[in-house]
Amino acid sequence: MMIQNIESLAGPATKYDYEASIAAGVLIGLFSLPILSTAVPNLFGTVWPLSIIFFLVAPPIGIFIASKLSRVFPFIWQIAKFVLIGGLNALVDIGVLAAIQSLFQSSYGIGPDTAIIVVGSVAVSFYVVYKAISFLVANFNSFFWNKYWIFADKTTKGSREEFIQFLIVSIVGFLINIFFTAFIFTAVTPLGGMNHQQWGLLCAAFGGIAGMTWNFVGYKLFVFKK
Repeated sequence: MMIQNIESLAGPATKYDYEASIAAGVLIGLFSLPILSTAVPNLFGTVWPLSIIFFLVAPPIGIFIASKLSRVFPFIWQIAKFVLIGGLNALVDIGVLAAIQSLFQSSYGIGPDTAIIVVGSVAVSFYVVYKAISFLVANFNSFFWNKYWIFADKTTKGSREEFIQFLIVSIVGFLINIFFTAFIFTAVTPLGGMNHQQWGLLCAAFGGIAGMTWNFVGYKLFVFKK
C-alpha cells in the first residue's frame, strides 16, 4: 500500500522499479562486505551493519528522487538507474576482486603484486588475473540488469544478437577498465600508506568509472536501442 501511494507521486517509477532498487541495494550491501574487510579491517565489525542498512534504504530513496526530477528532466530517469546498477556492478567487480585477493593471500601466500611472468622490464602480476575474473562476473550480472530493467527490454526476440552486441561493447569496456586499472596500479605509488590490496581496490574503482562511462554509451546506442 505504501509503495502504491509513492508510485502516484513519483513520475515514471513503478512498484517493479522500487523492488528492483531494493534488490540492487541488498546486493550492493553484501558485495561491499569483502571490500570493507580489506579497506578498513579494524573497523569492519562496527561498519558492516551500517553498510547493509544504508544500501537497503538509499537506492529506493534515490529512485524516488530521480523519478520526481525526471518529470522536469526526462533523461535523468534512465541515467539514475544506470548509475545505481553501475554502482552494483562496480561493487560486484571490486567485491569479487577483494574476495579472490584475500583467499589467495591467506591460503596460498600469493599477493596481488606477485609476478606471474616477466617480459623484459614488464611484470604481469596475479592482480591482472584477479581483476579479469572479477570483471567477467560483474559483466554477466550487468547484462540482465541492463536488459530487463535499465533499458526495459523484456522481449526475447533478438536476444542472441543483443548478447553478442552486449559482449562486444563489454569487451571494449573490459579493455578500457583493465587498461586504466593496471596502468594506475603499476605506474602510481600507493597513496596514503595503502598496502597493495587496498591500492588495488582504489585503482579498480577508477577503472570501473572509465569502463562504465563507455558501457552506458555503447549499450544505449548499439545494444538496447529502440
